[in-house]
Amino acid sequence: MIIRNCRIRGKEGLFDVVCENGIFQKITPHKSILEEAMEEENVFEAEGRMMMPPFVEPHIHLDCVLTAGIPHYNMSGTLFEGISTWHEYKTTQPLVVSEIKERAKEALRLMAEHGVQFVRTHVDVTETSFKGVEALLELKEEMKGTIEIQTIAFPQNGIMSLKNGKELMIRAMDMGIDCVGGIPHYEYTREYGLESLKFIFDLAEKYDACVDVHCDEIDDGQSRFLETLATMAWERGWGKRTVAAHTCAMGSYNDAYCSKLFRLLKDSEINFNSCPAASTHLQGRIDTFPKRRGITRIKELSEAGMNVALGQDSISDPWYPLGVGNLLRVLEMGVHVAQMTGYEDLRHCLDFISTNGAKNLCLDQEYGIEEGKDASFILLDGKNDMEVLRFLSPVVLSVHKGKTIVEKIPAKAKVLF
Repeated sequence: MIIRNCRIRGKEGLFDVVCENGIFQKITPHKSILEEAMEEENVFEAEGRMMMPPFVEPHIHLDCVLTAGIPHYNMSGTLFEGISTWHEYKTTQPLVVSEIKERAKEALRLMAEHGVQFVRTHVDVTETSFKGVEALLELKEEMKGTIEIQTIAFPQNGIMSLKNGKELMIRAMDMGIDCVGGIPHYEYTREYGLESLKFIFDLAEKYDACVDVHCDEIDDGQSRFLETLATMAWERGWGKRTVAAHTCAMGSYNDAYCSKLFRLLKDSEINFNSCPAASTHLQGRIDTFPKRRGITRIKELSEAGMNVALGQDSISDPWYPLGVGNLLRVLEMGVHVAQMTGYEDLRHCLDFISTNGAKNLCLDQEYGIEEGKDASFILLDGKNDMEVLRFLSPVVLSVHKGKTIVEKIPAKAKVLF
């Protein structure tokens, strides 16, 4: 396959890119490839569109997607009603592996259409039939080579706050789950939350697994499990393999505390996920005015040199009724709510849904447009980050390890004035 006349994100000029055997073989200035090579059938004329590494979905719940309205909708729009609604679903509905897989696969199709090729998904291990775990482990194997999936053992109802919470987490890791999750702010007590974090890191060390924790997903400024998560990651040398997801309470922390906290966060080398669409929908619900937006300090963390990725979180489930797997829409929400619409912010904004997510998933060795790396890329109908976000540019081509998984002809409007 030859991609002719494309821009490569972050580079000046136009390029021709040759992919063979699933690898980037040549990346050369446009027209430097021999003309006879252009006679090959498998040549894609990019017409100056932008090539970049694939989008990365760092935080979603594939076992829950497309369940909104069953057994009922989340009428208050709060996080906690979402959790209770999901509990009703998983304890009153007959869960079937094939049905969970098909819902998840439909969500993956949506994400693939919008340029996603790498996904990290939570799966609820407090759903004690483990149908969700079975379904996503099967789907991970089936999708390998098309979309790469990482799984997280997520204790939706807590670890310490369930009589057999630890055993459920161990069972999930024994079955082949990739990462250890947690939800310390939802445990019954602060002490339980702290104990759960110690257990999470012990488990990660035992299974040599990454850590990806729902941390302080609440508007309570006194919810401060993040400092413990970061300290444990620092102590154990696990920072680059640790993700603090949501950290919504940071939006309510006072600046004096944050100035102290940031020193620890940077030294720990942990990563962050924020889900601005879902969090803006869920958080601040009990406020009158002023009403908090309920997201972490995306701009401040980024400016301090820390890695922040943005994710969808939910697609039409008890927590969030919308979502189509389009990370550009998530990014658009994120840059607005975080007030990152300055020129310098927008010049590099696609990092939040690509390279930053790749760091969270530890994809460094296989991710990027370089000769010798896997030929995984997307081609966007735009010329740079700002244009792509402004127009929510469609993905016209998505190729994973040399295999085309999405090809699209952009719509052209005829404006009659």
